[in-house]
Amino acid sequence: MTEQELVRRAKDGDQLAFEQLVTDNEKRIYNLCRRMVGDQEDAAELTQETFLNAWRGLPGFQAESAFSTWLYRLASNVCLDFLRREKRRKSLSLTVVSLDQEEAVELEIPDQRYAPEGELERLEQRQAIRDGLARLSEEHRQVLVLRELSGLSYREIAQLLGVEEGTVKSRIARARGALRKVLVEEGNFFGKAPSKT
Repeated sequence: MTEQELVRRAKDGDQLAFEQLVTDNEKRIYNLCRRMVGDQEDAAELTQETFLNAWRGLPGFQAESAFSTWLYRLASNVCLDFLRREKRRKSLSLTVVSLDQEEAVELEIPDQRYAPEGELERLEQRQAIRDGLARLSEEHRQVLVLRELSGLSYREIAQLLGVEEGTVKSRIARARGALRKVLVEEGNFFGKAPSKT
């Protein structure tokens, strides 16, 4: 059964058809989320949130693009929302009152979930690239993940983001330059960093 047939059946309420769509796309959506947020558990939750949003939004899906492209858009938006929330909540607040002090003391406990884990099975280069991606702006990270890691075409990315293809190309060029600069500064890439003019 084709993706279009599965989508049509799922829109008509066929849960088995939607389950097949999930099975067909789950790994790619998880990988996208994992690359965007950098944490396996968060990526798994965001993948579930993406498919929940897809189920809820299925009646409004107009099939102007492929279902998988629509899922990428949903996943990308879910990840960006998550990253924005996490940026605002970088540390946890804890108020402590000790017996020898009359006032409460506010302590800041850093959120360690995103600290480097030093996974031995990962190659050093892949870790360096992942770290470099994390230092990029959300916009740059998004287009690089979609193009370089997920393999989407410029046209697919343009459809997904709702921008012109030329805009996608320029964003990707700027993102590549930014990533290269980060890698050079960290000593993980040979060559000169772009000048700061």
